[in-house]
Amino acid sequence: MKLKPSDVSTVIIVNKNKEGSQTLQIKTKHISRIKHYLLSVLAVITTLTLSVIYLSHKNQEREEENQYLVAQLTKLKGEVPPANIEEKKAATAQNYIQSIEVKLQTINNYLKKRGLKGFATKAVGGNGNAEATKLSDEETYSLYDEYLNRLVHTVAFTPMGYPRVSSLTSYFGYRSDPFNSASAEFHPGIDFKGNRGDEAKCTATGKVVFAGRYGGYGNCVRIEHANNFETLYGHLSRITVKVGQEVAVGQKIGEVGSTGHSTGNHLHYEVRKNGKAINPIKFLTLNN
Repeated sequence: MKLKPSDVSTVIIVNKNKEGSQTLQIKTKHISRIKHYLLSVLAVITTLTLSVIYLSHKNQEREEENQYLVAQLTKLKGEVPPANIEEKKAATAQNYIQSIEVKLQTINNYLKKRGLKGFATKAVGGNGNAEATKLSDEETYSLYDEYLNRLVHTVAFTPMGYPRVSSLTSYFGYRSDPFNSASAEFHPGIDFKGNRGDEAKCTATGKVVFAGRYGGYGNCVRIEHANNFETLYGHLSRITVKVGQEVAVGQKIGEVGSTGHSTGNHLHYEVRKNGKAINPIKFLTLNN
């Protein structure tokens, strides 16, 4: 649509040096509304300025409030009285109990590796003796903790449990010679039923002092433990440890076989104390 001449106004822009001029054609209605435009722009600028001032003021107030709260917290911390003696004792007792529970769990882990059932660690406490009541909580728990340390060491290094979880085929003591039923022989260990290649496991932490052929024992492993204990594993089809090697409870030391003086696949197991064979049955369960 064509604009009428009355709808358009011409604005002449004259250079201050009057060397030239420019003309602009603007709709007449915009010239009449220029005051409104200027007022709108001014209103926007004013609103933005006031908003910035307001937000800055609020931030300053918030910062002052935070500083006030920090100061109050610092003051309150200084006024809080130290924990009383009973609370400290309770915390110390709890630490001892937690330490005891960890050691009991360690014992249970040793037992499970030997094929034995562990025991509950709930309701840990003293033995109820009247003498114990004469000791302070710290002394009682300290003595209990020390006792359990010794117990952990004893369980770890004392032959206990099954080198192979299976039925027994021969026991400790005198028996008929399997190669000559007319004569008797002393059997210094117990025999566990097994198939060739079944795992034979160490029943206590210790050091391998022998690994090889050993007379009628065939392929044999002997392990030295603490407190002058030694365990022997005979008739193995394969040995998986070496002399001088440190072994841990539950670790594989060989495989079941029928080497040496043997009539079939089985594991011969001995426990020795000060070099003398003792009945391994006593070490299979805690009840013994």
